[in-house]
Amino acid sequence: MKRVFTFAVLLLFIGLTFAQPSTEASAQSGSGQWMTLLDGSTLDGWNILGDGSWILKDGAVEGDGEAGFLVTSDSYGDFQLTMEFWIEAADSNSGVFIRCSDPNNVGAANSYEVNIADMHENPDYRSGSIVRLVGPSEAVKTAGKWNTYEITARGDKLTVVLNGVTTADVQNGEHASGPIALQHRAGMVKFRNIQILEL
Repeated sequence: MKRVFTFAVLLLFIGLTFAQPSTEASAQSGSGQWMTLLDGSTLDGWNILGDGSWILKDGAVEGDGEAGFLVTSDSYGDFQLTMEFWIEAADSNSGVFIRCSDPNNVGAANSYEVNIADMHENPDYRSGSIVRLVGPSEAVKTAGKWNTYEITARGDKLTVVLNGVTTADVQNGEHASGPIALQHRAGMVKFRNIQILEL
């Protein structure tokens, strides 16, 4: 009888163990994890907008030809976004658009544009700036080499770090969430190693 009772208790314990979510699983679901948005091997999760040419090559995506965008299928609110980018020349023009209100009509008026343009006619719109909000704290040259962007959006606080330099730090609550878009406007641009951490 004692063995039967012990066995029943053991079965009950096993059943309860499997019925309850593990502490580790619960902790993971409550904490953010980095997710790869673009690894250079596929454009799954991205939509093409406009007439730009986007090709995968050497672990990156290259934008060239006409103006256009790559737009994420998913929307994001609060996040930290990291990536590497390369532009052909100082007069190339590109950008990273976040919290896009309309994924079919991306622009600086309905999203935040973190610009990539070393020689923009408006100094406040040069690389490292957030167009219409704040110019770069200092001029950072990006043409002809791989560069890093770290873009953080948390509530109404927006921060841009370009090659380790904080170039923009501003508060604005105009756009709360939306897709992320990569722009090609002039001169070849490349993006790789795009990752996001939702906050």
